[in-house]
Parts: sequence; C-alpha cells; structure tokens
Amino acid sequence: MIIDQVLAASIALTTPILLAAMGGLVNRQGGIVNIALDAKMLAGAFVAVVVSSATGNWFAAILAAAFVGASVGLVFSLVITRAGANMIVAGLGLNVLVAGVLGFILNWFYDSSGTLRLQDVALLPHIFGDGVKDIPIVGLTLSRLDPLTIFAWLTVLCLPWALANTRAGLRVRATGNAPKVAHAMGISELRVQDGTTMFAGFFSGLAGAHLALASIGLFNEGLTAGRGFIALAAFYFGRDRPVTTALVCLLFGFLDATQIRMQTAGLPPKLIGTIPYLMVLVALCIAGWRNRRTKDQLA
Repeated sequence: MIIDQVLAASIALTTPILLAAMGGLVNRQGGIVNIALDAKMLAGAFVAVVVSSATGNWFAAILAAAFVGASVGLVFSLVITRAGANMIVAGLGLNVLVAGVLGFILNWFYDSSGTLRLQDVALLPHIFGDGVKDIPIVGLTLSRLDPLTIFAWLTVLCLPWALANTRAGLRVRATGNAPKVAHAMGISELRVQDGTTMFAGFFSGLAGAHLALASIGLFNEGLTAGRGFIALAAFYFGRDRPVTTALVCLLFGFLDATQIRMQTAGLPPKLIGTIPYLMVLVALCIAGWRNRRTKDQLA
C-alpha cells in the first residue's frame, strides 16, 4: 500500500530533522542561533559508522555520536561566547571546517573519495519487529520504529514541561529572553549558553547517527543533505515551541518521503528533489512576514 509506505518513510525521514530541531530550539531559547547543526550531524554520522563497525554495538555508536556532537558544540560555543565571534559567521565556518576535515580523514585514512563503507556495521534495531506489520495503515510504520525515533518523540512531549517547570529550563529561558534579568539573578549566561550549545550538539550527533544507522549503514559526505538547515527553519517556523516545531518537522519529513516516491514514478529527480528545500524557503518567508506583522501590531 502506497499510504503505508509513505507514512513509514515520513516518520523515518522526520527523525533526524526532529532531533536536530529539538537541540537547536533549546539553544535558541538560551540565546544562541545555531546554524552549525549540519556540521554536528555530519560528525555524528561519521563517528556512528566507525564505532558501530568497530564494536558491533549500535548503542555504543549513538552514544559516541552524541558525545562527539556535544564536543563540537562546546568548541562552537566557546568561539562565540569567549572569543566573541559572530555566531552566524562562526556557524558557517564550522560547517565548512567539519566537512573539510571529514573529507581529509576519508581520503587519508580510508582511501575513499566520499563514501565510507565498513564491515559489520550494526544498524538500529526495530522495536516491534515484523509482528505488527499486518496492522492496517500503521503496521509498516510500527514495524520500523527504532529507539532514536521513539526518543525523539518522547523529547517533544517532555521538553515543554522541562522548559517551563525545571530550574534548568527557567534559567535557559531567562538567559535567552531577558539576559539582564538573568545576570541580576546571578545566572552565568555564558555557562548556560555553553550548556545549551552542547545540548544542541548532543541531539545533532544523535540525528547524524540515525541518518547513518537507521537503514544504510554507511557514511557519505553529502549524507545530511542540508537537514541541519531544515531543522533550523522548523524551529523558527514553530516559534521555538516543541510541539509546533515537531509538526513542522513532520511536514518536511512527509515532503521528503513524497518526493522520493515521485522520483520512482518517473518524474525528474533533480527537480522533484528540490520540493522540501522550496518549502523551507516558503516557511521562512511566512515566519518573517508573521514576525513583522506582530511587531507592527505591538508598535
């Protein structure tokens, strides 16, 4: 059934965008616009494949990917908060730097020009297996659910409460929305921003691990395909609200799944492949127009 396949593909393709968006959302709540999500996803994907092949353990692989993502995030944060670099320029630079370093490692250590295929890569397991495959409409989706997909959606449910009710969440929001008040309360803005940037890196690393280990079990230099920027657009359009952002991510995942299906129908793949990115531009335009209208109403 086409509906079953599109639904299952939509959920799977939403997961990496959703993970990166949740991390970026918290980072923005803390006052940092993180456009380097793509770099951390790419680093996480590479490490996930290498560790999975070396250990044969998918859980160790995603932990390593998350740790590397958080480490890259910390470096990114220190460049901004301590060295005073412009966060947009620093983010662009980090994306280029990570892609260049990984390209060098592939060429120097693995004698590869863009794709890394290793033996015995352990993929993410399917939680429910084929036993639920016969359930109408959602059976195929349930049979392909992996731990990171479930974790991503649990995060969507828990994050609103955590930001509104926990000490850490309130400190993050105070730092991003009222830095002078946060400073007067004795909150270390720089430490909070470092923490949220590491959080974004942690989730982006998991997003990269999902891209590499959900089904293909390999690393490619173009594996992220700009999904870090799509995640950025998602939480902008979702106004930093986890549930709204998740719904936007789901829309992008659905468009991605649909364009893949349309390519198999014989339509021009290059042209059809632009649909998700075209929708990102439309979403950003709508978000910009909405912000201007809000400011005009307040003026």
